[in-house]
Amino acid sequence: MGISVEILALVVSARHAFEGRPQDGPRADPEPVARTEIEVRAGLGIVGDRYYAQKIHKNAAVTLIDAASLDEVVRVLGLPGPLDPHLTRRNITLRGYPIDELASRRAADGTRVDGRRFTLDSGAGPITFQSNRPANPCAWMDQVLAPGAMKALRGHGGIRATPLTSGTLHLGPAELTVLD
Repeated sequence: MGISVEILALVVSARHAFEGRPQDGPRADPEPVARTEIEVRAGLGIVGDRYYAQKIHKNAAVTLIDAASLDEVVRVLGLPGPLDPHLTRRNITLRGYPIDELASRRAADGTRVDGRRFTLDSGAGPITFQSNRPANPCAWMDQVLAPGAMKALRGHGGIRATPLTSGTLHLGPAELTVLD
């Protein structure tokens, strides 16, 4: 049974904006990164994204974050209003499920526990993802979100996933189903 979520932001970035020193600011994008719809391809990632079909990024081709994590940054840092989820550069920002719980992790005995498989369906049919490792926040978060954001996002900066099936996602209501 699926869980009702909302896809709040979709990001497709043709090139990496977070290169160099954070204090110098991000590189300008050749086109806006915000999308209302994205095309996901099995084993390849998001069409048009810088990590699409990059073997080195196969297990990190798609990044997801829970909007509640950004709300927590606002609360912890005492910021005056909500953060723009596009600034995190995570491909998919959703509200309604603690997405970080799906990532692989180390068990108490030190063994690795694989990330979980899940589907996301915004109306065009479910897309299956394999969650891999956490998408740990970096120093850039202090620059693009707010000073202290990197520390505030530790432990809930999102996940990196591999798409196992192809399909389309769009902004708005969606259903997330954890498969295993």
